[in-house]
Amino acid sequence: MISCGEPSGDLYAGALVRALAARDPELQAFGLGGERLAAAGARLVADFHGLSVTGLTEALKVLPRSWATYRQLVAAARDERPDVLVLVDYPDFNFRLMRAVKALGVPIVYYISPQLWAWRAGRMRTMKALVDRVLVIFPFEEAIYHGEGVDVAFVGHPLLEMVAPSADRPTLARRFGLDPARPVVALLPGSRANELERLGPILADARARIAARVPGAQFLVARAPHLADRWFAAFEEAGAAAPVSRPSASGGDRRDLGPVPTRIVEGQTDDVLSVSDVVLTASGTATVQTAMHGKPMVVLYRLSPLTYRLGKPLAKVDMYAMVNLIAGRRVVRELIQDECTVEAVADEAVSLLTDAAKRDAMSRALAEVKAALGGPGASGRAADAVVDLVRRVRG
Repeated sequence: MISCGEPSGDLYAGALVRALAARDPELQAFGLGGERLAAAGARLVADFHGLSVTGLTEALKVLPRSWATYRQLVAAARDERPDVLVLVDYPDFNFRLMRAVKALGVPIVYYISPQLWAWRAGRMRTMKALVDRVLVIFPFEEAIYHGEGVDVAFVGHPLLEMVAPSADRPTLARRFGLDPARPVVALLPGSRANELERLGPILADARARIAARVPGAQFLVARAPHLADRWFAAFEEAGAAAPVSRPSASGGDRRDLGPVPTRIVEGQTDDVLSVSDVVLTASGTATVQTAMHGKPMVVLYRLSPLTYRLGKPLAKVDMYAMVNLIAGRRVVRELIQDECTVEAVADEAVSLLTDAAKRDAMSRALAEVKAALGGPGASGRAADAVVDLVRRVRG
């Protein structure tokens, strides 16, 4: 049985199930996930789309459906008695699920473990009491769990085996209708509706400011699947109709530069990143994916004011971007909450686009981050760890 509740987890869960099936062709998998998990051969008891949000107050809106999904999964576990339950991130839901399934005598593996080192450290007691093995994807996490006496293994980051553009930069630029000789800014506004609601308008408005200061700048929006068209209307309207102007060389009259060149691309994030020069991205897995492409970035993080005020006292870190946490220093600029404004986003993007030395230094630091994540093969190593646990439990 497997449970994942967001697009990145679905990606990793699908890869894990394929690796498990390669080791045992008779494998049967079922649980909570999305199209990646289903494509790997798992039977979806429930689909997570619509459940995934960020923030405390935002989670209240999906609570009724979340509770119904929980009851479906517990009933499925009771009926089918799996050999193991593999949880993939999504801790607020998965912690409740593992309590119920553990009570059935099912061993628990937590893959892509919750970020206990970042906030709500008290959950470590629950991990120690209920989880039989933790599989972590960031190197610094292993020592944290070891120190608590938890059975843990660092398996590396599964994205390392997945990040691959479909073509070279000139080919991708032509495919997206871009000029490969002109700078390209990738916009990654997130994969959840509430991220789009808060970051989409900021990114859409920042483009005009960037284009006014960096003539010829082009923009690519990476659109995650299963998101409503309305969340991207601001990009389409501004890209098609909003004129960009800037002062003339004399500093007097302003001249129209025309619409902001923008393309929205769905389900091709690696290609969007590969063709880009600078990336403006929501905080989360996308920052690691961007680092694997070695692309200079600015990281954006914005929640509802109430959620931010409630959550900030619980945080144990003063950095939010995963690439900065892995590096142990501020490699990339983070624009958090009130600092995340149209003006600040534009200023940071322009700085990266116009300062080659700054771009190069950031790219070198991101290469160090990538090297720290281990080599390809994380899904296979995770599968071996799951199989080993099941064999030990069976005796």
